[in-house]
Amino acid sequence: MAKIHWKGSSLLAPVPPVMVTCGDMENANIITVAWAGIINTHPPRVSISVRPTRHSYGIIRERGEFAINLTPASLVRECDYCGIYTGAKVDKFAKTGLHKEPAQVVACPIIAECPLALECRVLDILPQGTHDLFLAEVVGVDVEDSLLDENGRLCLERAGLMAFAHGEYFSLGDKLGGFGFSAAKKKPPQGKRADGRQIRRK
Repeated sequence: MAKIHWKGSSLLAPVPPVMVTCGDMENANIITVAWAGIINTHPPRVSISVRPTRHSYGIIRERGEFAINLTPASLVRECDYCGIYTGAKVDKFAKTGLHKEPAQVVACPIIAECPLALECRVLDILPQGTHDLFLAEVVGVDVEDSLLDENGRLCLERAGLMAFAHGEYFSLGDKLGGFGFSAAKKKPPQGKRADGRQIRRK
């Protein structure tokens, strides 16, 4: 299909619209961040990009920590609200009805209604232009027990997470496959051998 060439832009989609918490249990704020990503596996490192003009920017820079709360589609209105209003003027927890919950490692709270949170400590701040990139190490993960199966395996599909693409929110759709499924060997139909011949039972 024919394509039209545009100049470079930050048109990467979909991305996770996460609610980032900062501050402490008494004075906490929530900022919605769509530009969050994984940087490294071991040690686990992530990044968020925040405009220096945002209220949360100074809090995160000063305290050196934050929490990334994964947002389910059921909280889309709360997520949007936290992205368009400033914590300098409103208490976003009070306005949205979300509840603070103590994190295990960092001082800032996590959001009780979010099924999973990454507790993060800032390693570096890298100015990029309109935004500064906070590079952080994940020092703890808080997981709702309903996301675990009987063997303790994380079933993240149960969280009902959402995505953000070009200014709009979407709920995640049907599962298409698992990592590596394209290279997995197909199982023979029940009652047949791997060579396709019918199994004869005596």
